[in-house]
Amino acid sequence: MANNKKTVSVIGSLNIDFITRTTRVPLPGETLSALSFDQGFGGKGANQAVACARLAGEDVGVRMVGNVGDDGFGRDYLEALRKEGIDAGGVRRLEGKKTGVTNIVVEEESGENRIMFVANANWAFGEEYEESWELVGEESGEVVVFQLEIPLNVVLHNMAKARQAGKHVIVNPAPAIQLPQSAYGNMDTLVMNETEASILAGTDPSQAENQTNDQLIKTAKQFLGWGVRDAVIITLGGKGLVYATASGSQGHIGAHKVSVVDTTAAGDTFVGGYAVQRARNNTASFDYQNSLEFATLAASKTVQKHGAMASIPYLKEL
Repeated sequence: MANNKKTVSVIGSLNIDFITRTTRVPLPGETLSALSFDQGFGGKGANQAVACARLAGEDVGVRMVGNVGDDGFGRDYLEALRKEGIDAGGVRRLEGKKTGVTNIVVEEESGENRIMFVANANWAFGEEYEESWELVGEESGEVVVFQLEIPLNVVLHNMAKARQAGKHVIVNPAPAIQLPQSAYGNMDTLVMNETEASILAGTDPSQAENQTNDQLIKTAKQFLGWGVRDAVIITLGGKGLVYATASGSQGHIGAHKVSVVDTTAAGDTFVGGYAVQRARNNTASFDYQNSLEFATLAASKTVQKHGAMASIPYLKEL
């Protein structure tokens, strides 16, 4: 391993996905014949780690940190991470616990998904501070990525620790909840979609998709004002993204026009692509435009395939 190799650590959830494809979502009390069923590896944390691993070259290594159960799913998961070339040394296999599971229903025609998540081992942390909360260390590398599928107190504790250690902290606040004001000062990059941005900002999420790019950029700047240290990125699905940075740059980047099959893991692919670019050049000369275009291209490949982890592209496909 080259001495100048950078590392991205992803701290978050690992779930087994149960994916059902259907023509439409059944009505209350209705039994509907679905089109197909698949099982795969998922969880926002692990999806983002796999995206990092597949989109990195030889110069960036990836570490996954989280919990699985001592069931067969947990054993299979550790093996799957190693096959992806991910350092799974930070994944704890907890005795007597079940691995997290996610039920995903995909409407075939629109590609839209509905997701139900059972945390299981992902939430196996003490309610009060204990040693199990310590998930950031010297081996975490230059960039640390968080989501909100593990307990919020554990995330906030490790965000602060990573920031104090001088690491670049990327937060993807999903599933979205309002965060304490103090959290924003421990973020370098905040990446979310327009609905998540609305929830964090305390505005009506049902109106999120009706906002103009100018309104969304104003929202991004609001988060910078709350303490986000480097950049706020709001992804807009088929409309691309808007961003604003602490150094004063801002803008809109369009999406690639592709045939959407399944939107599952598109956001995770975007975060992974951006994190890898950030690890490569975590300096003042960081090229936002180029890095955001790279992450957008990667996400556009994801929506053209079925599944979560199975749909995440490799660098050579870009």
